[in-house]
Amino acid sequence: MSSDRPPKAALIVGAGQGIGLEFARQFLQANRVDRLYATYRNSQADLLAIADPRLHCLPMDITDEAQIVAVRQAIQAESPALHYVINCVGVLHEGAMQPEKSLRHLNTDQLLHYFQVNSISAVLLAKHVQPLLKHSDRAVLATISAKIGSISDNHVGGWYGYRASKAALNMFMRSTAIEYKRTCPRAIVVTLHPGTTDTQLSKPFQRHVPPEKLFTVDRTVKQLLTVLDQLQESDSGEFFSWDGSRLPW
Repeated sequence: MSSDRPPKAALIVGAGQGIGLEFARQFLQANRVDRLYATYRNSQADLLAIADPRLHCLPMDITDEAQIVAVRQAIQAESPALHYVINCVGVLHEGAMQPEKSLRHLNTDQLLHYFQVNSISAVLLAKHVQPLLKHSDRAVLATISAKIGSISDNHVGGWYGYRASKAALNMFMRSTAIEYKRTCPRAIVVTLHPGTTDTQLSKPFQRHVPPEKLFTVDRTVKQLLTVLDQLQESDSGEFFSWDGSRLPW
C-alpha cells in the first residue's frame, strides 16, 4: 500500500462463516485495505484462524445495539474512517425455525426474529457507522439482501417472514441512502442479491437448484466485489444483483 495517503479501513459484519468470511479473505488477499475489522458471533469461527496483522476480529451480536456501539467505539479508537462496511448477517432457518410455506405456519416469535436479524439490525448498524463514513473519500455501505425480498418479483408466495424482512431491509437501506446524501455524501448505500450460494443458509434448499446456478462463496464474493467496484455515487439507494443488474423493488 502506498504511504502517501491515509490508511484505508473496512468493516465486514458477519464474517464468521460463509459469504462474510470470504469477503474478509478476499479483502486481505487483494490488499484492498490497510486495516480490516471483521465481526463474528461464534468463538469457533473460522475467521479466528486467519493470521494477518491487518485483521482485527471483534465479537458482535448485531441484534444487540450496545454491541454495535462497542464495535464502533473500538474502531474509532484506531481508525478515523471506514471506506467499506459490508453487512453479511442474515437468517433463513435456525434449529426448528423454517421458512413458512403457508399462512397456517406463521407465528409471532418467528416473524419477529426474521425482522430483528434481517432488517432492524442492519439499519441500526447504519445508524452507528455513520460517523465513520463522514469523510471526503469514496465509501460503500453494502448489505446482503435477496431477490426474494422484491415485492414486484414475488410470483409464488410463501416464505413470508424471510421475504418481508428482506423487503423491509431494502426500504431501510433506501431511506438510509437518502439521509446519507446529506450527512455522508461520498458514501454509496446499496443492497445486494448474491445469488444462491453454497453456504449453511442455503444448504437445505439446494436440491432443486441447477448446478450452474449454485455459486461457490469464492465466485459469489468475486462477483459482488466487481459490482461494488463499478458503483457510482448516483447508484446509492439501489438494489443490485450479483451480475450488476438492478433489481425491482
